[in-house]
Amino acid sequence: MRISGDFSRVFGEYGKVKKVNGTGRLKRIYGEKDTMFISNQAKDYHLARKVINSIPDIREDKVRQLEEAYASGTYNVSGKDVADKLVKKLFDKKV
Repeated sequence: MRISGDFSRVFGEYGKVKKVNGTGRLKRIYGEKDTMFISNQAKDYHLARKVINSIPDIREDKVRQLEEAYASGTYNVSGKDVADKLVKKLFDKKV
């Protein structure tokens, strides 16, 4: 098979160095610094989370009172109170 044509012209097109004139826009984009703004709502949320995280999960004073009452034999829970809590927990579930 023979391909005819002026290959020197084709190779010449590939060999040319093309000048790009669009770099000015890129310099302007990359030259700018990123900025970030935190809203007042986000700042309030952060402060609230910080306060909540500083509160201990276990209330040591309450635990100490219950331990002392149990050890001295004065800790007493009525069956009615237990039943009321169970019923309330069963029927107060959100569906």
